[in-house]
Amino acid sequence: MSDTTQLLRFITAGSVDDGKSTLIGRLLHDSKSIFEDQFSAISKTSEKRGMASVDLSLLTDGLQAEREQGITIDVAYRYFATPKRKFIIGDTPGHEQYTRNMVTAASTANLTVILIDARKGVLTQTRRHTYLASLLGVPHVVLAVNKMDMVDYSQSRFDEIVAEYKAFAAQLNLHDVHCIPLSALNGDMVVDRGDNLDWYQGPALLELLETIEIDRDVNTSDFRFPVQWVCRPQTDEYHDFRGFAGRIEAGEVSVGDEITVLPSGRTSRVKEIVTYDGNLQTAFAPQSVTLTLEDEIDISRGDMFVKTSAHPPKVEKEFEATLCWLSESPLDKGRKYLVKHTTRTAKCLFSRLDYRVDVNTLEQHAVEKLNMNDIARVALKIQQPLVFDSYEIDRATGSFIVIDEATNNTVAAGMIA
Repeated sequence: MSDTTQLLRFITAGSVDDGKSTLIGRLLHDSKSIFEDQFSAISKTSEKRGMASVDLSLLTDGLQAEREQGITIDVAYRYFATPKRKFIIGDTPGHEQYTRNMVTAASTANLTVILIDARKGVLTQTRRHTYLASLLGVPHVVLAVNKMDMVDYSQSRFDEIVAEYKAFAAQLNLHDVHCIPLSALNGDMVVDRGDNLDWYQGPALLELLETIEIDRDVNTSDFRFPVQWVCRPQTDEYHDFRGFAGRIEAGEVSVGDEITVLPSGRTSRVKEIVTYDGNLQTAFAPQSVTLTLEDEIDISRGDMFVKTSAHPPKVEKEFEATLCWLSESPLDKGRKYLVKHTTRTAKCLFSRLDYRVDVNTLEQHAVEKLNMNDIARVALKIQQPLVFDSYEIDRATGSFIVIDEATNNTVAAGMIA
């Protein structure tokens, strides 16, 4: 397998008992991505439980609490690869009380697989998960209508569910929605096409995951390089070396390009692009590199390199955002918190709580405080200016986390409007 094989991050979401864990187990098993001892272990467990066949959901439901309750609580990550692509799967919880877990997993995902039980159709939880995928800017959505074997592989039932779902998705401005009928239990349309869905002419799930285009998921036009570390080696060979290390979050940069350092506004040109494997002439997102400049400029961690673009970043101390509160302790509006945005950390205050969104109905409600799993529109004041884009333009420079400085716990995740 090539070292440059693309990586696709995707999550599964759905209501309880829609078969998310079974789907992932089937995906791993049929793509030959599990070891013999793993399969042997779940086979023995399934046999002890008196099951007629191997329970593939046991491959992901690793927490003891999940096995006892028969539900997924935490986000279970699994890794596998095919000759065409590498994958990271996040199996997210279905319960509303674990909304924060789905938000965490979806924040870096290229694609969301939303499962629907063919017998139950589009449920409130389906709408909630679709809304969260839309809110977090997940570029691609796959509607997987599971348990088709329970409705005799009915095409009319599939068409009915797809029509209802697409009508709802259109309200959320989701552009790339793919719909697949499947049976995770029997393996139809997961990795192999099977023999029961001849009327469906589209790709099986794995085929779609291997071929869906993700190159455009990264902002390629607006160069953004948050400085993570100022590199000054204390050696005789590199005594005069002064580089700025970090990850290119968007766009590209070449030797000789003029860049602006924000928030100071000073300019210079790129002298070298240094990597572990040698120098480059051009680097692209999401590569991690060290840049050297032609001029001596006072630069520190948290500064950002940019180039002139159609969407220049904002440099401000105040902004509005959509916030998901992750902590069991409610938001204390009178307290100061820390905001970590790219590589900069600064103190902040919540100047306004506009409304809370009911994730089941999408209704907006006035709110005085935020509790765990609440999603709300807020306004923040930051002690130092941040360099940011709207989340819609760039997920990396448009997102942040909130930290309780007393406990150092991450208490919220936000998306800048």
